[in-house]
Formats: sequence, structure tokens, C-alpha cells
Amino acid sequence: MTKLLPILGLFISFNVFAELRATGDLAVVIEREHSSALIFNTSQHKQLAKIEQLGDLSHASVVFSRDQRYAYVFGRDGGLSKIDMLQDKLVKRIVQAGNSIGGAISQDGKLIAVSNYTPGGVKVFSSDTLELVADIPADAGDGKLSKVIGLVDIPGQRFAFSLFDADQIWILDLKNPKKPDITKFKDIGKQPYDALTSSDGRYYIAGLFGDSGLAMLDLWHPELGIKRILPDYVKDDEKLPVYKMPHLEGWADTGDYLLAPAIGKHEVLVIDKRNWQLVKAIPVAGQPVFVMGRPDGRQAWVNFAFPDNNQLQIIDIKDLSLQKTLTPGKAVLHMEFAPRGEEVWVAIRDDNQVVVYDTDTLQEITRMPAQTPNGIFFSSRAHRIGL
Repeated sequence: MTKLLPILGLFISFNVFAELRATGDLAVVIEREHSSALIFNTSQHKQLAKIEQLGDLSHASVVFSRDQRYAYVFGRDGGLSKIDMLQDKLVKRIVQAGNSIGGAISQDGKLIAVSNYTPGGVKVFSSDTLELVADIPADAGDGKLSKVIGLVDIPGQRFAFSLFDADQIWILDLKNPKKPDITKFKDIGKQPYDALTSSDGRYYIAGLFGDSGLAMLDLWHPELGIKRILPDYVKDDEKLPVYKMPHLEGWADTGDYLLAPAIGKHEVLVIDKRNWQLVKAIPVAGQPVFVMGRPDGRQAWVNFAFPDNNQLQIIDIKDLSLQKTLTPGKAVLHMEFAPRGEEVWVAIRDDNQVVVYDTDTLQEITRMPAQTPNGIFFSSRAHRIGL
């Protein structure tokens, strides 16, 4: 028996190491109609697990803990779910509102903020326990609660978000979670519908549905207030019917340029970040939804609203021209780049597939099954500002 102990120990050790999993190599794919999320090994293109009973995922988004072990899923029904990606299980799920549109994780990873349509406002939870830490009603001063959109984390243990019904941008400082501090910017433009931060966390920019142009806040100089960008770009009577709102957190922030979807037009706008002037409007196949930049800034990938949502177009940033058009399948909903940009994963909802492309050759690498996928989120997001 004594002689068998070292062999038994070696066998146990082998099994333990065989089950180890690297959290930095994981991705979550949302299955829109099935209330479920798939966990993938991104290097092996291999599905590892399926997590079910996550509620309404028709507009789901995901953020990750700083150690990349936990994924937090925001559901449209107000659900907030914490998934353990090492143990392949749902740790906890709460329903914190009636209608939710997304969320963010704080700079230190200890707080999860959720933006809500119903009731309008932001709720903040402990990332550890999902217990409520702060409740911020989006009361613009008239007693009515506004829908909250464009919620992102920003440096300084803060969050920024926009009030769609009140034409405002708020900065929520949670250095002391027991005493939240709010800075409000009013009359920013009509109906901010989504927003983003620049990749360095300096600028918060909201798109405007009711006005032409964008509203920008320099977070290094908030005392300067809101600056309007491209206020005269397009007149109301030039806009086409909008079939799907552009999603601004997918904007391509590439060196000196910011590439943005033009709302109500078949164009991608190229904005010079040094002076915030329009450099060029690039004609594209349809109304752009996501314009996402490859991590090295060399390409921007564009998908479209119905009826052109079977296409992808790639823009070469070197000369700001269309490089290629791809037709990966029916209903291209979301894209996600590998951390260093050699691959892009594409959710094809109506074909029940995730397609992976080589971003250098633009050739298809593989297709993986997923039921009505609508969101792809790599765990590398844990270390990026504004996601």
C-alpha cells in the first residue's frame, strides 16, 4: 500500500491539472431566444459549457470581473446574473428592475452598475454578493424618471450615463459608495440614445436621436461642459427611417480617428479626434449598427440594420476606403475581436452560428453552432475602460 501512495498522488495531481482552465482565454456567447449563455475556449474554438435560465436576453450585454473568473450578464427584463466561468454555473441571479438596457463594472471591480428604463435610473450592486449598494433615480427635476442609456465606467471609480427623456448626462462618483456624488450636465441635445467613452477614458460622447450631431464631455475638463460635435452634419429631412439604433460602444477608436455610424444614413463618419471635425463620410451598404475597430487600429468592421443585415463591410483605415464586403449569413448582429486582433467572431442569429474570420486574409476559419446568438464577449474586456 505504501508503494501505491506516490502513484495515487500522481494520478490525483494529473486529474487536477487536467481540469485547469485559463480565464483569459474565455468568451461568453449569448443565445438570444433561449435564455442561455455559452462559454467558449477562444483559442480552440471549443464550447465548454451552457448556462441556462438567464431570463430575457433580447438585448443582453456582459462584463467581467477583473480576475476574469466571473461574467455578469445584464438582461432586458431587469435581470442581473453572475456566472462562474471556472465551475460552469450560475452563482446568483436577481431581477433588479422592470426593463434594463445594460451595465458596467467599476474601476476597482467591486461594483456593478445597471442602467434601467423602468423605473428610470441606475442601481449599483456589490460584484461579490449582488447586494444593492446605491439606488440613483433618474429624476431630471420634474418628478418624472427618465430612461437611462449609455452607461459606462470611467476613471476615478465613476460611471457616466445619459438620460434619454431629459437631455442630460450625469457623472456618478462612487469613491464613497455610501455617499454617491452626482454631477449633472443639462440641455446636451435632444434624446441621447447611446454613448461611449474613448479607449483612454478621456471623452464621453453621446449620440443624439432628436438633434443632428453628438454631445461630447471632456472628462479631464468637465468644467468646460458639453461640446457639440458635427451639429450641422445632416438635416432632419435628409434622414432615412431608422430600423435599428446604432450601438455606439462599438465605435472604432483608431489612432487620430473615430469612426461612427451615421444615424438615418448609409454612411460611416470619420471624425478627427484632434479637432473633432468631420474628415470624411464613407458610403456603406446600409444603415450601420456597429462600427468596430480592430485592436491595432488598421481596420473597422461594419454591420447593418435590416434589410442589409446579411453583410459585413471592412474599412481600411490607412486610406479610409472599403476593403471588402462579406456575406456571412442571415442577421449579423454582433462582432468581437480577439484581444490582439488576429480573429473576429461574428454572431449570425438566423443561421444559428458563430463565424470566425482571419482579419488578415479575410477568410473564414470556422463556424460554430449557437442558438440565435446575439452577443459575443471575450473575457479580455475585463481590462478595458468603458466596457
